[in-house]
Amino acid sequence: MGHDLTMPMVWKLLIAALLGGIVGLERELRRKPAGLRTNMFICMGSALFTILSEEFGGRFGGDHARIAAQLIPGIGFIGAGAIIRDRGSVVGLTTAATIFVVASVGMAVGAGMYYTGVFTALVVLLTLSLLGWLEDRLSLKTRVVTLRLTTTNLEGVMSVAHKTINEMGIPIQHFQLHHIGNEFLIEFICDVSYTQQQNALTALGKLDARVEVVAADWQKE
Repeated sequence: MGHDLTMPMVWKLLIAALLGGIVGLERELRRKPAGLRTNMFICMGSALFTILSEEFGGRFGGDHARIAAQLIPGIGFIGAGAIIRDRGSVVGLTTAATIFVVASVGMAVGAGMYYTGVFTALVVLLTLSLLGWLEDRLSLKTRVVTLRLTTTNLEGVMSVAHKTINEMGIPIQHFQLHHIGNEFLIEFICDVSYTQQQNALTALGKLDARVEVVAADWQKE
């Protein structure tokens, strides 16, 4: 290795990339804005800045934590970019919080606190996967989906489908109708819980139409 790159530094960067990648993979599978590469780079970059902060302080004097301290407002800036408003809802809070915690994992690894970094990454992963699953099953969280029906019987299907969705208390945000060949494509963009989605599929599946659910590109977090 070169005189400025030691094996401990290499291991810190690799461990940070691995931990950030593990958390990022969960985000990638859920199709969130900050996925595998983003979280990997944030974690590894935070580790490197922490290493540089210590190295520069040792070589040139001064506060050893000065560079590392600037990571917090910097990561806050990135996290703020992940938060958006859409249809009256705030979207991206979980993504922003994940970015913030992943940066702290990188700082911990960069400072040589491996067990702390690994433990934190595992808690984050468990929280995102397990609690996300529980939120879905207990209907604690809603998401925007498109209930899509394809049929040749437009009048019979559309009126019954609209009535069924309203009776279930599912708010319809947008409605679209497309004519494709001899078939009609009916789309209801709705904000539903997991239970509401399953019930809607069961009820709509009894109609003379092919029914499918298409998730939105973003989900409420």
